[in-house]
Amino acid sequence: MSPVADFFKNLTLPVMPEVAHELIRSLNDEDVPVPQLRDAIARDPALAVQLLRLANSARYGRSRQISTLDDAIALVGLRQVRALALASCFNDAFPVVPGLDRETFWRESQSCGGLAQWVASGVGSDSEQAWLSGFMVRVGELLMGMKSPSSVIDFERQPSYPGARWEREHALLGFTEGQVSAELARAWNFPDAMVDALNAAAKPMQAQPFSQLGAVLHVAELLAASDELSEDAVDGLPAEVLGALNLDAAWMRSRLPQAQAYVQASTLH
Repeated sequence: MSPVADFFKNLTLPVMPEVAHELIRSLNDEDVPVPQLRDAIARDPALAVQLLRLANSARYGRSRQISTLDDAIALVGLRQVRALALASCFNDAFPVVPGLDRETFWRESQSCGGLAQWVASGVGSDSEQAWLSGFMVRVGELLMGMKSPSSVIDFERQPSYPGARWEREHALLGFTEGQVSAELARAWNFPDAMVDALNAAAKPMQAQPFSQLGAVLHVAELLAASDELSEDAVDGLPAEVLGALNLDAAWMRSRLPQAQAYVQASTLH
C-alpha cells in the first residue's frame, strides 16, 4: 500500500453537498445541458446568491442588474460558473485547521487557480481544469491537518520560499498535499487528467507519462507562493519545467499584468 493510500485509511472525508457531486459528474460530460447545471445550483440558495453577486461585481462591467442564474451563466460563462461553484462548495465543506489562517488559505488557493488558468492559456491546456486543479492543489494540506493537526504548523513555519511547503510535507509524511488532493479527486470521481495533474504538481518532471497540466500547476503554485507576482518570481521558475511546457520566461514577464488580472478574476465573492 502506498503512503498516500495508507494515509486515507480511517480518514473521514468532508461531506460535500449534492450539488457539488452533480457538478463533479458534469466535468466528465462536455455536453452537459446548461439548464441541468442551473437547476443544480438553484437548489443551493447560498451558492446561487454568491454567483449572482459575482455576476453583478464590477469586473464584468454589466450595464444592468443580473437577477437570474440564466443571465449570470450567460455573462460569466458556464465553465467558469461551474469551477467557481465547486470551489465555493470546497470552501464550505472543509473545517478550520489549526495553524492555518482560513481566509488567507482560500485566497491563496484562488490565486493559484487564476495563475494556473493564465499559464494554461499560454500552452493550450484546458482552462477550466487548470483553474479548478490549481484551486485544489492545497486542499490536501487541509486533509493532512485533519488527520495530523500539529503537522500543519511544521508545513507553514517561517521563513518560507516557493516550494518549501512541498519539501516539508514530503520530509515529514513522505508525500505532498497535491498527492493527497489527487486521491481525494479520485475518490470523488474527478476527471483522470485532473487526478494525474494533482499527483504530478510537486514534481512534474518525474511524472510518467508527463502531465502538461501537472507542470502548469507546478508553475502556478510557485508563483502563488512568491512574495509578489514580479519578474523576479518568473526568473525563479525552474527552466526544465518551462522548457517542457514550451513556455518562454520573457513571454511570461511581458504579460504579468494579464496574470494579475486572472488572479483578480478568480476571487470568490
